[in-house]
Amino acid sequence: MSKETEEYPDFLPQLVGSFAQPAAENPTVAMVEAAFKHHNLHWRYINCEVSPENLGKAVEGVKALGWSGFNCSIPHKVAIIQHLDGLGESAEIIGAVNTIVKRGDKWIGENTDGKGFVQAMKEVVDPKGKKVVLFGAGGAARAVSVEMALAGAKHITIVNRNVERGETLTKLVNEKTPADATFQSWEDNYSIPADTEIVINATSIGLFPKTDQKLNINFDSIQSSMVVADGIHNPPKTHLIQTAIDKGCKTVNGLQMLVNQGVIGIKYWTGVDVDPTVMHHELKKIFKIQ
Repeated sequence: MSKETEEYPDFLPQLVGSFAQPAAENPTVAMVEAAFKHHNLHWRYINCEVSPENLGKAVEGVKALGWSGFNCSIPHKVAIIQHLDGLGESAEIIGAVNTIVKRGDKWIGENTDGKGFVQAMKEVVDPKGKKVVLFGAGGAARAVSVEMALAGAKHITIVNRNVERGETLTKLVNEKTPADATFQSWEDNYSIPADTEIVINATSIGLFPKTDQKLNINFDSIQSSMVVADGIHNPPKTHLIQTAIDKGCKTVNGLQMLVNQGVIGIKYWTGVDVDPTVMHHELKKIFKIQ
């Protein structure tokens, strides 16, 4: 075989990754790379520490480097929008983005936060007709509240310290979804109403390395009949989740949400439906979960 006809390996993978600050504790890279390897996809996922003041430069950088897309986590989910060419339907309603996809020469923002969360929630309980208390009003909270509402949640109480942000999210849910929403200012030691069926933490409280942080709530108000969910993936067993388990509640942890987000994101980028069990296995290995 001549050198002209000899085939060589392709040493240039398709690139995707993540922008966040902090970034070191984000295990998304491990689960996505495990999926790429399992499905023989010639892709790589690069985890990047990106500060708010460097977000625009980072976007220009991945464009120059030929990336196919990337994820955005805290604190970029809203700020990233000004650097994109357009938004997907749900991302436009939510007003926050966590997955960016290159389509032709356009960079389009999508949101898998809420979709991944609802998919994980449905494995435990159907949100349809349920009363929900949700803590937070940032990017993740916007995604989760909108997608829970679209999944049929009857009423969502938004609990947040920042009144303006909380009222803005409440108005969004009321105007853009079929659900009813009310805002509750987060005062000290918030007590969860007894008729609540689903409790959701959509804040960063308890995220590694600040794992000793606790939600400022009355934990005695959590009842065994409630389903308790936490969007934090590191650690997967947060103080809230452990408390709920101790009380006999059904729970949904952040790893379940993260895996579902990853499956959707990889589909956006590659067009391939990857096996979620491969990703979940990798995360369970990392966090030493039996």
